[in-house]
Amino acid sequence: MDPDVISDRPGECPKCGMDLVPMDMGGANDSHEGHTGHGRGAEQDFKLRFLITLPLVLLVTALSPNIEKWFHFNLAFPGMGFVTFLLGAFVFAYGGWPFFKAAKGELSHKLPAMMTLVAFGITVAFGFSVATTFLFPGESLYWEMSTLISVFLLGHWLEMRAVRGATGALTELAKLIPPSAHLIGSGNVKEVQTSELAIGNRVLVKPGEKIPIDGRVIEGESSVNESMITGESRPISKKAGDAVIGGSLNQDGSLTIEVSKTGADTAISQIMKLVREAQGSKPNVQHLADRAAAVLFYVAMVAGIASFSFWYFASPQGAIFAATVAVAAIVVACPHALGLAIPTVTSITSTLGARNGILIKDMKGLEAARKLDYVIFDKTGTLTKGEFGVADVILAKDSNISRNEMLKLAAAVEVSSQHSIGKGIVDDAKRKNIAIPSAKGFKSYPGRGASAEVDGKNVIVGNRKLMEELNVSIDESPAAGSKIGTPVYVAVNSSFAGVILLEDIIRDESKATIQKLHDMGIKTAMLTGDTADIAEAVGKELGIDTVFAHVLPEDKVNKVKELQNGGNIVAMVGDGVNDAAALTQSHVGIAIGAGTDVAVASASIVLMKSNPLDVAKAIALSLKTNSKMVQNLAWATGYNVFAIPVAAGVLYPSLGILLRPEWAALLMSASSVIVVLNALLLRREKLS
Repeated sequence: MDPDVISDRPGECPKCGMDLVPMDMGGANDSHEGHTGHGRGAEQDFKLRFLITLPLVLLVTALSPNIEKWFHFNLAFPGMGFVTFLLGAFVFAYGGWPFFKAAKGELSHKLPAMMTLVAFGITVAFGFSVATTFLFPGESLYWEMSTLISVFLLGHWLEMRAVRGATGALTELAKLIPPSAHLIGSGNVKEVQTSELAIGNRVLVKPGEKIPIDGRVIEGESSVNESMITGESRPISKKAGDAVIGGSLNQDGSLTIEVSKTGADTAISQIMKLVREAQGSKPNVQHLADRAAAVLFYVAMVAGIASFSFWYFASPQGAIFAATVAVAAIVVACPHALGLAIPTVTSITSTLGARNGILIKDMKGLEAARKLDYVIFDKTGTLTKGEFGVADVILAKDSNISRNEMLKLAAAVEVSSQHSIGKGIVDDAKRKNIAIPSAKGFKSYPGRGASAEVDGKNVIVGNRKLMEELNVSIDESPAAGSKIGTPVYVAVNSSFAGVILLEDIIRDESKATIQKLHDMGIKTAMLTGDTADIAEAVGKELGIDTVFAHVLPEDKVNKVKELQNGGNIVAMVGDGVNDAAALTQSHVGIAIGAGTDVAVASASIVLMKSNPLDVAKAIALSLKTNSKMVQNLAWATGYNVFAIPVAAGVLYPSLGILLRPEWAALLMSASSVIVVLNALLLRREKLS
């Protein structure tokens, strides 16, 4: 089963033959319906089959003569063999059905792998057991077959739970769009479903509300936070004629917008399309287990046929002897250990990762992390906190107030504002233990700033446009300097007092993260929707190798593809909606846990503590996990080099050693115990 198969119509997976099931689009518009992929249906199917067959598997095991002999109990009763046959037949048919169907898909594409080997192994075991029940006396393999089926049903049920996350990003994207909108009609405003809006409709968006759909402002002024969509950290001033994006947040003014795009043409829908395309085109990390299972399938086939042929024709020992040896050779090759080799490691890896603040959603991504050449970081909310802080306070030439005094006056005005820039000024004043006085006569100028009376002074805080509007002459010299950021102009009693320069606050751990990755031989890049001056300043401060500014969502995907096309293994670290498609396109998508649900759903690794240093921890976890996987796979397949020839009877002529089917099954179980114990050693590992 492959979670990366997405189709526009129902049908079967072209890789494994399983039925494709509808993807949960979370109420997205009709243009997104009908896309299918492995999901909740497959998960529930494996779960149901496992739970229904489990009691029967336990009963079949209890009725096995060998189990009774080993554990010293006796449940013998007349017709026990027939009852065991009926129970085993049900487990074989009902529990084994998904594997038979998947094996058919693998064989139809001439790609026999794990599912083919499982189907072949349980079929041979069941066929031999039926023969011992009705044709000739011998030890049946009902319990070995039943436990094999049970183990794989459980494993694939747990796998499908993770697969369901593949469509989570699309669901979260759909949630960004508010379900209803304020439609302006003939003289009144009424609530309508967002999906009912048509091009040309006029919609009222109040302060603090999400913009329901793409459109153009026809009335009002406000600041709009588009960081979740475009990556631009600064709120964008919007006035009549400006375009707005559905899903962005209106901040401090009312807007009337005219709908310009609907359905599949909206920005959110286009991002959803990018996520789907990235899911479909994501490079497939080849699984060692699949390759080993494919080889083991042919080895088992050859061993079984060769064993029977030799002992029946070349060195005649009778049909029963030949069949017994052939079944032993096939059974010992059954992938009990191979089936546990990876799941046991991944289970422990998930626990170890969570203990270190790392949530593993897709083991393919973690597997690829050990080979990374590039780590690409989103800036806003990843390397930075996504909130404004005061970078500098610059006084006008003839200003007669101190820096702290100007900060105090500005903070007093901004206390009453809900603007993110104003919050940065207030927070900085509080950090400096500056007492913030109360303000009177607060007046907001949406998209430009605010004014109020503070300590008997008329204080204006805002952008250049507001200063020009209120006839405040700005002295240009204070803004000059090495600092780069967002300037907020302050006037006191209509006289220019100075500039408060704000910047997106860089996380304390970001510089150490970049250095640690460089020490590991991994290059770094930064993608951001911010302007070039801000992006270059952050990149220089952190020591990032490559900086890309003014990058739109579709451009982020292209930058990831560009690096991938150069033969590089690429990780993307982000937290915003605009990162979703790039996270999915990358070999390893890493989301900051405090970021958006969309970013988290699109990633294969989530940093729960929002600490970029955990990127290096995730890479270390990848290296340790891969080491255990290789060790387990080496054992799970390597023991066959010894066990299959012995089971085939190569030691019988010279030493009289013959590995019977029941002992072959026991050896197979022992190999499973070994891989589990080896995986448990991973718990002791420390991540640096």
